[in-house]
Amino acid sequence: MTETARTDFYALEELLTPEEIDVRDRVADWCAKEVTPRINDYWERAEFPFELVPGFAELGIAGGTIEGYGSPGMSAVAAGLVAAELARADGSIGTFNGVHSFLAMQSIALLGSEEQRERFLPAMARMEKIGAFGLTEPRHGSDAVALETRARRDGDSYVLDGQKKWIGNGSIADYVLIWARDEEGQVGGYVVEKGTPGFTARVMTGKTALRAVWQAEITLDGARVPAENKLENCRSFKDVSTILDRTRYTVAWRALGVAMASYELALAHCLSREQFGQPIAGYQLVQEKLATMLAEITTMQLMCWRLSSLADTGRMTAAMASLAKRHCCATARAIVADARDLFGGDGILLEHHIARHHADIEAIYTFEGTDHVQALIVGREITGLSAISGRRR
Repeated sequence: MTETARTDFYALEELLTPEEIDVRDRVADWCAKEVTPRINDYWERAEFPFELVPGFAELGIAGGTIEGYGSPGMSAVAAGLVAAELARADGSIGTFNGVHSFLAMQSIALLGSEEQRERFLPAMARMEKIGAFGLTEPRHGSDAVALETRARRDGDSYVLDGQKKWIGNGSIADYVLIWARDEEGQVGGYVVEKGTPGFTARVMTGKTALRAVWQAEITLDGARVPAENKLENCRSFKDVSTILDRTRYTVAWRALGVAMASYELALAHCLSREQFGQPIAGYQLVQEKLATMLAEITTMQLMCWRLSSLADTGRMTAAMASLAKRHCCATARAIVADARDLFGGDGILLEHHIARHHADIEAIYTFEGTDHVQALIVGREITGLSAISGRRR
């Protein structure tokens, strides 16, 4: 495949460091050898590919930007490139990494005490222990701040009661971060370890997207958690929002990865598929679609790179992350739809991979803040008025 087909039309690679290129290429090579040949079968059966976890661990990418504790301490740009390459291969694998490395591990790294970081993170970096992030509830998605799960202090433990929904890795995780309100109404994070009595997780079935990663419905019925498992530096929902802001930029990269894969698959198909005596890539309508897809991908690449560069210098804001998430996910959704269209009838067959991407982008478009909520976050930033609360910032 030519460099143009690999979607680096504006030579973005020249903006990357050798370390960033190396980790991107290592992940891309592993995905090409291990993920792409296997993932359709897992996706169709709605099974998690446990056999891929050891090879994933050997990549040494778990923990992303976390420094120390066995994590790679990569740049935000490198972490974005990794997120894009995983999603380029498969959205489910990208989600598994996003939950484990960013939501779960970052929560402990940013809000845990030094003792908690030392206790939990090294095994998670080696992927001997898997993490999950339990925020969303059956009645609270976008308005996560209204969470109803409760934590009650009882001696040297906290007792948790409540329900969670759409918790990625929730049924397989060794450590599940449960966010709950205490008796004073303050939000805290509690590391619930596998096997805790009163904690049950049921795999959600019937999904039409991200079928190769498991989301769980979690019930907490008097689940007793040691007091030392409460994240020491989490005192309000603003602290939780800090985690979401820091991880949201990787979702933009993941949307980019799905878009790049879809464009590449469509281009290869159009060059090989002949109708009316020539490859369909030679027709004007097809070339117009391909050119538009490439232009949109190029804008996404530059936006993602700039956003991560700002994150590396501590200048990324929540609104910046929301703008990228909203734009890239909506744009990727349109690109994948056009790519599927270019496949004609073959576009609904898993063997061509585009059908899987077409389904998965719907989930990526929605999670970690819907399109509408991201727009309101940006709108609040540019007007100073909150359309959610009706108050000034």
